[in-house]
Amino acid sequence: MKKVLIIGGNTGIGAALSLQLKEQGVETILLSRTQGGLDVTQEEPLFPEIIGPVDALVYCPGSINLKPFRALKLSDFAHDMEVNYYGAIKTIKHYLPNLKEAENASIVLFSTVAVQKGMPFHSSIAGAKGAVEGLTRSLAAEFAPTIRVNCIAPSLTDTPLAEKLLRNEKQREGAENRHPLKSIGEAADIAHMANFLVGEKSRWMSGQIIGVDGGMSSLSTG
Repeated sequence: MKKVLIIGGNTGIGAALSLQLKEQGVETILLSRTQGGLDVTQEEPLFPEIIGPVDALVYCPGSINLKPFRALKLSDFAHDMEVNYYGAIKTIKHYLPNLKEAENASIVLFSTVAVQKGMPFHSSIAGAKGAVEGLTRSLAAEFAPTIRVNCIAPSLTDTPLAEKLLRNEKQREGAENRHPLKSIGEAADIAHMANFLVGEKSRWMSGQIIGVDGGMSSLSTG
């Protein structure tokens, strides 16, 4: 049975992906801080050992820290890098031997539309996610042909992480109208792409940054 490790798999996109994979008969291993488990911000996180091959690793943890540059402290930049970039590095380093045991293994990381499309108040998170995009391409080249590495770059998605930005109907309507498709992404929308990337149908894809963003990154309807 195929085995997929999902970091941050108890809420949001990770939980939606786990549900989809289980419905397909795929074994999922979920690691998350929300239930007192893994904390990737620690210098040396306590990763549980996994025996045998892991067919895919999906790293979901992220942060949304939208402030004017003048209001951001160095600690804000450091925290976003720790959660989004260094956390991914620590996880991949730990489970790389398991991935190497699998055939056509896959790693899926997450960026944001704000890396390629400049947005005010995004300097901290866009910087951290930009590092993730660079990591994606570098590892894809280094790990080829045995491990594929791809990255999904969503726009605002209706998950617990974004709840502060969608607290009322006015905020939600404004967010919808900023997207060419006039809607906010659901966790399942992003999970469907992650599901594709960990599966056999994407076997000829690696090093890609894939926008799932309601058209935000490439369309203008104004």
